[in-house]
Amino acid sequence: MRLDGKTAIVTGGASGFGAGIVRKFAAEGARVMVVDINADGADGIAEEVGGGAFGHACNVANGGAVAEMAKKALSEMGHVDILVNNAGVTHLPKPMEEVTDEEFDHVFLVNCKSVYLTARALVPHMKQRGGAILNVASTAGLSPRPNLNWYNASKGWMVTATKTMAVELAPRQVRVNALCPVAGETPLLASFLGEDTPEMRAKFLSTIPIGRFSTPEDLGNAACFLCSDEASMITGVAMEVDGGRCI
Repeated sequence: MRLDGKTAIVTGGASGFGAGIVRKFAAEGARVMVVDINADGADGIAEEVGGGAFGHACNVANGGAVAEMAKKALSEMGHVDILVNNAGVTHLPKPMEEVTDEEFDHVFLVNCKSVYLTARALVPHMKQRGGAILNVASTAGLSPRPNLNWYNASKGWMVTATKTMAVELAPRQVRVNALCPVAGETPLLASFLGEDTPEMRAKFLSTIPIGRFSTPEDLGNAACFLCSDEASMITGVAMEVDGGRCI
């Protein structure tokens, strides 16, 4: 029960890595607000994990929606100890100059602006009592692959944002870290691969020394550690959860 008595918000919590984080947090005693653009999915995960968890539909790229989400969190839970910025999207693999304006904007709104919006809405509260912010970045931001150029850039942005947030918020006892998973069994896998075939999977897995994809459980375990009091001296870290992909 490493998170006993803690309250947490997990964006993109209805599926994939986010759902893995929600399940681990709830199992370790946290009360979780499951935030996702998929309302039914958020409610379903919240019902599954119990422990006072509840779902909330939110487009994290919209400032008004994020402000309303923060208001709901504080109303329901009284305070927020942990914020996990997990929601993310990608564009399909293609040459950088072929990515459309709409695809580029969508990636940066969801992957980058959402972190600014949740900080604007919740950091003033978290400064009053301390806490932990966790940004789910990617190995793509550390060791980028061709044809995912603007997605890679958005995750590199998140790593830099994490470090500067950590420096600014450390005096207020708010720790900020990032996780950098390799691709996993999530709804985004097919988009990363271009097409989800045994051949494409084998080609991608050949780049991961440990020989498998990241799982939601892997991310949940790492997130739980970084957001727990066990990691009270750790801030500004971009932890690779990638089976050696970045070595």
